[in-house]
Parts: sequence; C-alpha cells; structure tokens
Amino acid sequence: MDRSQHLGELQYAIMRVLWEEGEATVARVVDRLPRAQRRALTTIATMLTKLEKKGVVDHRVEGRQFIYIPKVRESDVHRSMVAELTERLFKGDVGALVNHLISEQEIDRGELARLKSLIADRQRKEKPNGR
Repeated sequence: MDRSQHLGELQYAIMRVLWEEGEATVARVVDRLPRAQRRALTTIATMLTKLEKKGVVDHRVEGRQFIYIPKVRESDVHRSMVAELTERLFKGDVGALVNHLISEQEIDRGELARLKSLIADRQRKEKPNGR
C-alpha cells in the first residue's frame, strides 16, 4: 500500500465493514458503520468510489446494485499506516515508537506480561547472526 492509499478515518471505517463482511452494498456499509461514522448513502457511495480509484476496493454489479469487495488486507493497511506514523513522528525509529507507547499509555500488569512475551518470542525467532 503506497502513500496514495493512506486511509482517512471514514475510509478506514468503511474498509473495516468490508473486511468484516467480505463484501457489501452501499446500504449495508451504512448500516454497519459505527454511529459516529454514519453518513448519507450518497456520501458513502462517493467514498467507495474514491476507495476504488485508490485501488483498495473493487465492485461487481448485481442487478442495479454495486457490491463492493476489499482488494487489500486489513493487516497490510495496518502495516502501512503504522510504518507511515513511525516515519512521520519518530523518523522511522521503531524503538522510539514503542518507548512512547509504553511510557505514555496506561498498561496493566497483564498487558505488560503479554508484551514481554511477544518480545521474548521475537528474540527467539531472530537468528544468532542478527538475521
């Protein structure tokens, strides 16, 4: 996913519906959006057209309805958007991002234990020669 495919808040909410549903009409997307992101059918239709131009959704026609299908995986969007955030705010320094999250967010003991386990797993997967 390149920079031109960065998703705004409403676009991301629409994509979440498509990822969860697998495919959906405009009306179904509107129905499934969280209340805070709900807009008129025409607005969501316009956003879906923009997402299609970006290359992140496709559509097929059934009768008189367009059925929209995601073309990118949610994990790919997460990876791209986190990479962009890391680059923009922390000059690409992943350690600085993690440090910020740990020092600025409330994290309970259970979550800290889970994070330690994730780090230990990652260290075990690393080859002795540094990859």
